[in-house]
Amino acid sequence: MTRAQAPGGREIAVVAFAQTDHRRTTDELSEVEMLMPVLHEVLDRSGLKTADIDFTCSGSCDYLAGRAFSFTLALDGVGAWPPISESHVETDGAWALYEAWTKLLTGDADTALVYSYGKSSPGSLRDVLTRQLDPYYVAPLWPDSVALAALQAQALIDAGDTDESALAAVAARSRTAAGANPHAQLRGPVPHGGHTVRPLRTGDCPPVGDGAAAVILAAGERARQLCARPAWIRGIDHRIEAHGLGVRDLTDSPSARLAAEHAGAFEAPVDTAELHAPFTSQEVVLRKALRLDGRVRVNPSGGALAANPMMAAGLIRIGEAAAAVHRGESDRALAHATSGPCLQQNLVAVLEGDPR
Repeated sequence: MTRAQAPGGREIAVVAFAQTDHRRTTDELSEVEMLMPVLHEVLDRSGLKTADIDFTCSGSCDYLAGRAFSFTLALDGVGAWPPISESHVETDGAWALYEAWTKLLTGDADTALVYSYGKSSPGSLRDVLTRQLDPYYVAPLWPDSVALAALQAQALIDAGDTDESALAAVAARSRTAAGANPHAQLRGPVPHGGHTVRPLRTGDCPPVGDGAAAVILAAGERARQLCARPAWIRGIDHRIEAHGLGVRDLTDSPSARLAAEHAGAFEAPVDTAELHAPFTSQEVVLRKALRLDGRVRVNPSGGALAANPMMAAGLIRIGEAAAAVHRGESDRALAHATSGPCLQQNLVAVLEGDPR
């Protein structure tokens, strides 16, 4: 998909963003109970009521919940009566935002609520994520998500693109930045432990935790009515790598580069980048693919190394980038989301604020 616009060049913006405080476990809460405060907060920030939302789209994963069609229960938190226009994607909420964006682009809706959530604490996330692998050639070997990320990290080290001290510096910067983020799960110094899976140490890996997020999109003048400084989505695109890990160059991400190109990321400099890089080594790959130099603030929120709620972390990257535009801290921001092993699927969005 490209960033083509509807006739008349309809503009669409993120006008509100909310998220939970991300925690290692939320045993006392169901998915609905975890989600409802976020939905109330994002509606309050926009000044809208549920009846004012033209389209609702969510992202989640039944494998985390351990039951089929679990997303239908989350609609209890939205309020599906009277009947609403609703859709769902079985992946990170960033892709739900993409669907909502296309809905508004066609003119079928003027406002949209996008939310996503995930509870990773009930089971072994490393084992659950093996279900993403090729079922014939890779899954029978039973490599988990951390082992595959370590394989990618070692390929980067062997290629001379990074080393363990450089990866540790990425982790330290992320944890430091997270000190200013009240929603982050991890903050402060990175523990100096042994290798989780060589060459990755504890600080190189994301925390396992529970969380949710929501954004509201609005089109045209409606966006300006709802937000003092809307974060206009100037372009958004997503691409995918080959499923077979053996036919990919794990030190590069052509799909992220192509998505960024079609989203218009290379047409002008960005000042902020929120990268969905759950492992420190993946930030190295993304910086190169997305052409981010030292002048760009990368993950000022702390990123996925500080909080990585499955199915919501990508949407949070878009929300954090939009919030920076809302606050006047960014004029042109890049947001990235990923899914699958070793950056298999990548989505890139470019958000801009009105000129000051």
